[in-house]
Amino acid sequence: MNRRRLLISVAVVLVAAAAIGIWRWRAGASKSTIQFDTAKVERGKIVAKVTATGTLSAIVTVQVGTQVSGRIAALHADFNSAVKKGQLIAKIDPLLFQAAVDQGRANLVAAEGNLVKSQVQAVDARRQYVRQKELAVRKLNAQADLDTAQANADAADAQVKASAGAVAQARAGLRQAEVNLAYTDIISPTNGTVISRNVDVGQTVAASLAAPTLFVIAEDLAKMQVDTSVAESDVGRLRPGMPATFTVDAYPSEVFRGIVRQIRKAPQTVQNVVTYDAVIDVDNPEQKLLPGMTANATFIYAEKDDVTRVPNAALRFRPIPGMLSAPRTPGQGRPDGGAPAAPRPGAEPADRKTVWLLSGEQPHPERIRTGISDGTWTEMTEGDLKQGDLVVTDAIGGPASGMAAGLRRGL
Repeated sequence: MNRRRLLISVAVVLVAAAAIGIWRWRAGASKSTIQFDTAKVERGKIVAKVTATGTLSAIVTVQVGTQVSGRIAALHADFNSAVKKGQLIAKIDPLLFQAAVDQGRANLVAAEGNLVKSQVQAVDARRQYVRQKELAVRKLNAQADLDTAQANADAADAQVKASAGAVAQARAGLRQAEVNLAYTDIISPTNGTVISRNVDVGQTVAASLAAPTLFVIAEDLAKMQVDTSVAESDVGRLRPGMPATFTVDAYPSEVFRGIVRQIRKAPQTVQNVVTYDAVIDVDNPEQKLLPGMTANATFIYAEKDDVTRVPNAALRFRPIPGMLSAPRTPGQGRPDGGAPAAPRPGAEPADRKTVWLLSGEQPHPERIRTGISDGTWTEMTEGDLKQGDLVVTDAIGGPASGMAAGLRRGL
């Protein structure tokens, strides 16, 4: 029994030793098969830009409505019609409103007649009062008759005032009826182009709660604007007056140019994403651009020529533990003889980066200071890299093949 246990223990030890040997052999083999992808440090131009999408619209857009309800009797403007300020563009059936004007005039005439009647009665009542007053002086009438005559005169004067008020009311009613009749003419409030018509002849519009929109008029399609949604991380790079370019799907090969007029401070939040409206003024002399088109805008906030530039992939590369090995030199590297480690990203200033320069078979870190970036290349403002140097952008094989690639690319 003891012999059997001894044999089992020896077998376990041998299997463990074999496994360790195989693991070390594979690790050594994997290290020897690491291949580094590299890119050259270049000199060239870098254009730093912000991209955003937006919508074209006229700078001034006027919605034309109606203040009275009724049936559309005629239309004098259609889509794309050029209209002038004061031009009749639609007509609401005026029959009911004309009847109201006629009734108002009749009411005014009746009120003016009552006023004249009240004035005549007031004159007669005042005459009767004067006569009773003279008789009272001669002691020829009773005091009650004098009091009655005075009351009648005062009442007649009050009736004159009431009749005058009725005349004013009738005149105001007539004026309101005339204004409503005038509102049956839908007049263009500005020069421009009709870009929307929302009614047809025979349609009834109701203005009891809110004025319905009959037409939308763009004041001048030769000058337009693009309202773009710029991410909050990029809005700080934009300034009023800076140039911008954009394309539209209708003319994919043509680039349109404009100027940033303003960056509106009102935030727009959609699904927890905050954006700001950057307004671009655009000249549209040929009127190729139409309201509602989607624009893909580009804002150039920095541009430099002939600078040393490093590929962004090299800035993202980080070796994973065990990938590199190099003999330890005094003051450099790790105690185990491994390659020197780059500083942790969180400990670096925003403009300080580490790239891995390949010289020989093993790369070594180089610290640089960065400038502007276009998303593919980044300017190097300080550092020992030169044009033509090879910097590591990725590693294939070895421990890199079985571990998360993000460990060596995280900034």
